[in-house]
Amino acid sequence: MQQRTIVHMMRHGEVHNPDGILYGRLPGFHLSDLGAAQAQKVADALADHDITHVFASPLQRAQETATPVATSHGLEIITDEGLIEADNTFEGLRVSVGDGALRRPRHWAKLRDPFTPSWGEPYIQLAHRMLAVANKAREEAKGHEAICVSHQLPVYTLRRFLEGQRLWHDPRKRQCSLASLTSLLYDGDALVDIVYSEPAGASDPLQTGA
Repeated sequence: MQQRTIVHMMRHGEVHNPDGILYGRLPGFHLSDLGAAQAQKVADALADHDITHVFASPLQRAQETATPVATSHGLEIITDEGLIEADNTFEGLRVSVGDGALRRPRHWAKLRDPFTPSWGEPYIQLAHRMLAVANKAREEAKGHEAICVSHQLPVYTLRRFLEGQRLWHDPRKRQCSLASLTSLLYDGDALVDIVYSEPAGASDPLQTGA
């Protein structure tokens, strides 16, 4: 009988972002009070799970989201660059529909290719680096569970890759709420299921920054 392993790919909680910018990889963006509560809700939901490893993106919001889970299981957070937010040339700008950078002609060239995409890290590169972390987590937590705290686009791109879907997609339809879990279930080394859950509740997939 093969060993059952679960790797939970988790999106971080809500971020304090009063100016509504796309913060991307910028430093200094921490969880809001709601975001901290979301992280704690997930930790509470996973309290009786057999979690042996906690990985997290190096960005502050991911580290803060991972802390309650790591604390409740007596674990150290393993920082992994492979979980970092996608690179994006609009980082630091307002990109809401109807205002901000997207209305300025000088930025339109960045939107020429939505399939790669032209404004940031290629989807396939993103999927591959996230898959590398998932494989590492599966190996290190074999027979148990691991959690990897990342960001909306990396988590959702990995899911689409594993499900054999095209990687370019409509951001408005992403199933990846704040502090949600996209859980990869393995039988030995074989991925047998992907289960999505929202222990902290649903949220708007278009929330800036991810």
